[in-house]
Amino acid sequence: MNHNMISYILVMAAVTFVIRALPLTLIRKPIKSRFLRSFLFYVPYVTLAVMTFPDILHATDSVWSGLLALIAGVALAWSGQGLFVVAVASCLAVFISEIFL
Repeated sequence: MNHNMISYILVMAAVTFVIRALPLTLIRKPIKSRFLRSFLFYVPYVTLAVMTFPDILHATDSVWSGLLALIAGVALAWSGQGLFVVAVASCLAVFISEIFL
C-alpha cells in the first residue's frame, strides 16, 4: 500500500467519523430536517467515491480500459447485480480491453 492510499483511507475515516459523531455529541434531539438527515447519510459514500474515482481511471495501463471497467461496473450495479458479479465483470472489462488497446 502506498503512502497516498493510506492517507486517503485515513482522511475518509476521519471525515466519516466526524460527520457521524458530531450529531450524536452535539445534538440531543432527533434531526427533523430531511435535507440534513440525507446529507449526513450520504456523506461517507460520496467521500469514498470522490477519493477512489481518479484511481479507477489510472489503475490500468490505459485510461480507456479503466473507463470501460467503470462503465461496466456502474451498469451492472445499477441493474441490481451483486458485488462479486460487478467486480468480476469490471476485471474482465479491463482484461479484454487491455488485450485490444
